[in-house]
Formats: sequence, structure tokens, C-alpha cells
Amino acid sequence: MAEFRDARWYAVRPASNTKPSTYRCPLCGGLLPALSEHLLVLPEGDPSQRRHAHKACVLNARRAGRLPLREEVEPRRPGLLARLRRRRGSGSPG
Repeated sequence: MAEFRDARWYAVRPASNTKPSTYRCPLCGGLLPALSEHLLVLPEGDPSQRRHAHKACVLNARRAGRLPLREEVEPRRPGLLARLRRRRGSGSPG
């Protein structure tokens, strides 16, 4: 993962590769053939730092704990409706 900048978390999403470009996977160093199915990995969601990677490499890195997702590092705060329901449910009956 030398090409990735250090990040606390990563965003991973499917790549829509519509142009005939060949990329190098930063996880294994192998080539991603043009128009092949692969994933985008974005350090802390920064699109300017995105890297194209093999799906299998990303899954292996996730299993090994090397690509934590934002939801794992910064759990999402409950939405407004969930907070209101919790507040209503925790109030004393009156």
C-alpha cells in the first residue's frame, strides 16, 4: 500500500471504467486491464487521492484490517427521527 497516503479510513466504491485505460493496483502492483471490473479506494473519501484496485485485493486487505471503512472508525450518528424516538421512549410516563 505504498502508493496510498496514510489515512484513518477509506471509502471503497465500484469503479465505472468507461475509458480504455490501464491502471496499476496499489495493493498488489499488478495491472488492471482496460475496461475490467475493479474498485476505487479513496483515502478519507478524498477523490483527488483515489486509486484503482482489484476487487480481490481490496477484499483481502479488508479482511486483514488494512483498509478500515469510515463506518468502522467514525460510527454514523443516529438520524433525527431515531433521536426523537429515543427521547420519547426514554421519557417517564406522565
